[in-house]
Amino acid sequence: MAMDRELLLQNLESARMQTDALFGLVRPEAVYERPIPERHRIVFYIGHLETFDWNLIGRRFRDLPAFAPALDQLFAFGIDPAVGTEQRDQPSDWPVMDEVRRYVAQVRERLGPVLAGAPEQALHAALEHRLMHAETFAYMLHHLPLEQKIRPALPSVDAPAPALAMVEIPAGSAVLGRSREHGFGWDNEFEAHAESVPAFALDKYKVTNGQFLKFVEQGAAPPRFWRRENGGWLYRTMFGEIPLPFSWPVYVTHDQAQQYAAWKGKQLPTEAQFHRAAYGAPHGPERAYPWGDEAPDATRGNFDFHSWDPAPVTAHPQGESAFGASQMLGNGWEWTSTVFGPFEGFEPFPFYPGYSADFFDGAHYVAKGASARTAAPLLRRSFRNWFRRDYPYVYAGFRCVEN
Repeated sequence: MAMDRELLLQNLESARMQTDALFGLVRPEAVYERPIPERHRIVFYIGHLETFDWNLIGRRFRDLPAFAPALDQLFAFGIDPAVGTEQRDQPSDWPVMDEVRRYVAQVRERLGPVLAGAPEQALHAALEHRLMHAETFAYMLHHLPLEQKIRPALPSVDAPAPALAMVEIPAGSAVLGRSREHGFGWDNEFEAHAESVPAFALDKYKVTNGQFLKFVEQGAAPPRFWRRENGGWLYRTMFGEIPLPFSWPVYVTHDQAQQYAAWKGKQLPTEAQFHRAAYGAPHGPERAYPWGDEAPDATRGNFDFHSWDPAPVTAHPQGESAFGASQMLGNGWEWTSTVFGPFEGFEPFPFYPGYSADFFDGAHYVAKGASARTAAPLLRRSFRNWFRRDYPYVYAGFRCVEN
């Protein structure tokens, strides 16, 4: 369903406020830090979001004259190197913050009069690109030392460990992807197609820290967010360390998830299996969301910036799927065993040809669902995320299947 243009413009302005607030949590002296070693310094992202909007809408679609071409190029592209790749740039290689702020302000000022007449596809791309960065910047902010960010006092909630259970998913069809007449989607979401999925069993809940701890006690590597201290484990939340919350979903790499599943004698679900369990129904068409067709809200799951940290895997029972699977949307992306690649009928965006195609390299795996920091427009069932198999910074958990 197409979004009203006026609402689209309002959402873009709200997204700007969201990312401005995120950048505002970084203390001024830390904007040239690099919390994730493989990524750019923080200053890049402050400039990048405006550069994307400017290059796409201002330059490509409206043909406005360039006013800072060197910055347009400097802030144009992020990087996705292999884990462990060392970046060699220095803080002195980047503009001073006063120059970056002037650039951001000028971009917004120059785009203001032309946004209303921009193609809707470009507005959608600008909005969702910014919202995706609101999430990925949260990963960076999470790894910034506590003394370098401004932290609010927020409670953390644990709960009793859930009863282990699997739900039976009957054989059926999973309609992956999106039809072009149904509104905006990224190029990798097209074209819609059905896949036949045999019956299987799926963990009702995401694998928890408590469950994964048993694997670690058998010699497995601990997750990125854990730290051993005095014989116990601490968990690094966004704004501090707490005793390991056993009922929260564990966040791990694809490799760690796959190793745990093998240790349990199970597998990771395919993208089609995840989709069948999340959106399928015993009778009738697929649901828009796991719980039905009602719009997402805070009662249905931990998503859309409602929380900085995970919730217990038993939270939000109102968001269960038709087959009884919990939190298929929210509280952490979920790894699948599917290598990220194109659907039949894939066509790269002419204005962003490398958005997906650059990652059809066999090194990235599909993640489905959403995390606490995933914005509402990205909760559509066709949305696909992807990361390298050993990328440790993302809010991604998993559940196991038995075929």
